[in-house]
Amino acid sequence: MEDAKKVIDEVKKAVVGKDDVLEKVLMAILAKGHVLLEDVPGVGKTTMAIAFSRAMELSYKRLQFTPDVMPSDVTGYTVFQHAEGTSVFVPGAVMCNLFLADEINRTSSKTQSALLEVMEESAVTVDGVTHPVPKPFLVIATQNPVGSSGTQPLPESQIDRFMVRLSLGYPDRQSEMEMLRRRKQNAVEPIGQVIPPERLIAMQEQASQVFVSDALYDYITALTAWTREQPEIRLGVSPRGSIALMEMAKACAVLRDRDYLAPEDVREVFADVCSHRIIPGPKARIGGVGVPELVARALEQVKAPPAV
Repeated sequence: MEDAKKVIDEVKKAVVGKDDVLEKVLMAILAKGHVLLEDVPGVGKTTMAIAFSRAMELSYKRLQFTPDVMPSDVTGYTVFQHAEGTSVFVPGAVMCNLFLADEINRTSSKTQSALLEVMEESAVTVDGVTHPVPKPFLVIATQNPVGSSGTQPLPESQIDRFMVRLSLGYPDRQSEMEMLRRRKQNAVEPIGQVIPPERLIAMQEQASQVFVSDALYDYITALTAWTREQPEIRLGVSPRGSIALMEMAKACAVLRDRDYLAPEDVREVFADVCSHRIIPGPKARIGGVGVPELVARALEQVKAPPAV
């Protein structure tokens, strides 16, 4: 898709050497999903989010999550105007197209729940009044690796709301050298707007219309069912995860200039969609088997249908 390539090329002006991650983020955007970035500080998560918002002319807000951030900081609140005798809604940080929730695992569970409710409903309810968020709407949340000072792991039910979990990771030496060369200017300064929000909505609709054959429905459900049947896995992929896998794979097909789903689309995004939904059991931990190995086994043992 030409417009998708334009967006990626524009974001690459600010984020060097992470083309595969940028593609996956754009797939999640086209699939109307939310992204969880698990990474160490300083690898360019904020820069990437701002670059995507600029390239697609999306309104952007960032909130640094700390223990004292309140749910109202996220959703908004109402103020009573005594002179007029009316209540006025003061929008919270999520009232934008692209919301960056920085270090989500440093705040209270109550504030996390407020954000995750907005992600699910695409609206906030304050004092009984519902306020829809702007369209399109995307959350990119970051969390530090579990075990970092001051962090707490997200509950399984909350982490399941994210379509994909990705990691930028450290750049290779060549990419880091290029990044240093570009330090003469603001990283996002060269980013121009290449598509308007209306075009992004049309692209999302195009992704939703990708044809899925019965054989591919069967393949997707077979993969997720495999994760629920293994004795080494305590918690497998939920039905919400199956839907996320299908929608993400459809977005992958669109980026590959196809209007139908192919097995390679499902295989390409399976790890990104399902890794954070798989919780190994004691048997896996004792045997030294991690999530990457379990994901690889699923793709190896579940037979894919023949390509069209």
